[in-house]
Amino acid sequence: MFDCDVLVIGGGIVGLSTAYALTRAAPGTRVSVLEKEHALARHQTGRNSGVIHSGLYYRPGSLKARFAVEGAAEMVKFCAEWDIPHEVTGKLVVATAREELPRLHALVQRGRENGIPVRELGPAQISEYEPRVRGLAAIHVGTTGICDYGAVSARLAESSGARIAYGAEVVQIDRRPWGVAARTADGRIVRARVLVNCAGLHCDRIARLAGDDPEMRIVPFRGEYYELTDPSLVRGLVYPVPDPAFPFLGVHLTRGIDGGVHIGPNAVPALAREGYGWSVVRPRELAGTLAWPGSWAIARAHWRYGAGELRRSVSKRAFTEAVRRLLPVVEESDLRRAAPGVRAQAVLRDGTLVDDFLIREAARTVHVLNAPSPAATASLPIGREVAGRALALL
Repeated sequence: MFDCDVLVIGGGIVGLSTAYALTRAAPGTRVSVLEKEHALARHQTGRNSGVIHSGLYYRPGSLKARFAVEGAAEMVKFCAEWDIPHEVTGKLVVATAREELPRLHALVQRGRENGIPVRELGPAQISEYEPRVRGLAAIHVGTTGICDYGAVSARLAESSGARIAYGAEVVQIDRRPWGVAARTADGRIVRARVLVNCAGLHCDRIARLAGDDPEMRIVPFRGEYYELTDPSLVRGLVYPVPDPAFPFLGVHLTRGIDGGVHIGPNAVPALAREGYGWSVVRPRELAGTLAWPGSWAIARAHWRYGAGELRRSVSKRAFTEAVRRLLPVVEESDLRRAAPGVRAQAVLRDGTLVDDFLIREAARTVHVLNAPSPAATASLPIGREVAGRALALL
């Protein structure tokens, strides 16, 4: 009667880590993954900066804090075990203005509360790590690293033993007391005892197809990147002091596992769930975003911040100015465009940006409704958490 025990919708790193955790926790569990693209990790997983986050920024006791700290150590171990390219590089968080110093000191305290080793630096010590970076003060976080999350996803998929169907966009879900059936756009029907929704940018839509009100909407924010034409300008990872009012970390410098240095991302509203450029507009998705009251609440509360982000999106000069706060030697000619990404940000009706991972259960269903950064870092613990909830519903 059932094609599988657990059906996972979404072939990003969270869905794949869930499949991996399911078969490790309960050998013999039949797991299927439906992925609407023709390859794995095509969206948030494959388009992020590749950073293994330490867990520095997140509220002590939150899922983000717990899972990022656990996940960072586990991700390094996983990459080492499977010979996946990775490196524990450490990173700098640099204050470039006096008004940022209290926030920098608050990060030191938060890091210590989360059990993360943090070292405070003065200007001369910043230069020891990054000779071309300038700042009033900084902190060094030794547990931050980099890896290839696409390779991690491929290994999770293979090791899970899950059956993966590509080109399988879910368009209908029928949930009954005995189980769940999902129909794809090409007419395939998959029956399972339990459904797990790891659809990322489309997780709220999948929740509604299942008959559940997620009480949030995904509002997509595009993150645009440049890369340095001369990677030798930066040795490692350099971040600004983030604004605690936003879940975005600001424009930062990231030396990737390939040796290139990415700069970004900014954060601008995307005109489609997978809107990787201003020319990508999907009217139905845009209408859905504009119809959600929370979208307008964000615009009213943060229009000034948003205007600055839009300016950096359309003006390379403005983007360069933001970079020069950290790296004064950089010129416009030193930057070239790189592939953008889109962040799936859950927003409540009142405009609150959900600042923690959000996992909810319903009849025979587990929904992952907010899993932006640092979800790739935290993917192994997230997968165990989701798998545990799914197995309890079998």
